[in-house]
Amino acid sequence: MKYLKFVTATAVYTLLLLAIYILHVRYVPVNVVFYSAILDAVLATILAATLITTVRWFKVFTRFETLQLCCIWLLLGYSFAISVPTVIDRSLSFYILEKLQQRGGGIKLDAFDQVFTQEYVKEHHLVDVRLTEQQQSGTVEIKDGCVKLTAWGQTIASTSRYFRAHFLPKQRLLMGKYSDDLTDPFRNSVERMDYRCQ
Repeated sequence: MKYLKFVTATAVYTLLLLAIYILHVRYVPVNVVFYSAILDAVLATILAATLITTVRWFKVFTRFETLQLCCIWLLLGYSFAISVPTVIDRSLSFYILEKLQQRGGGIKLDAFDQVFTQEYVKEHHLVDVRLTEQQQSGTVEIKDGCVKLTAWGQTIASTSRYFRAHFLPKQRLLMGKYSDDLTDPFRNSVERMDYRCQ
């Protein structure tokens, strides 16, 4: 009996999450898609928890079980936030599939550099979106036309570079060849001094 109520409560949570998400993306301004979806998960958890603590049919759960349910729901909400709207919003892989479909199902391989540099960046407002996300995350600040790392940004960048260098695959398949190029993408980068600011 308790198992059935757990499944029912989780189904109610899922419906609440989807309803809140749809209302949020349609009618409320969103700063960052991922953060917005996380907020939706928290709101759905609060509403579902209120429901199972006030509706008599659900009053079979102990406080600890209710807390466990809330943790499970938050994890489900996090999984949804990062796996659905965030991936579709940010994914280059989805862009490739959508672009191939837009262009009749096929694009010449040697045209992909042009597709990315001249179409992807522009169509997805890539620079604007990513800089907005970084500002909202507190990792960069923009002052007098200069984008600067904050102290938090320095920490994140150092951690990311360390992880990339030591814990990403040393033999990763890239267009038919195994390479460690992505463990140090700046290895062969040509440094330009004319865009730096103080």
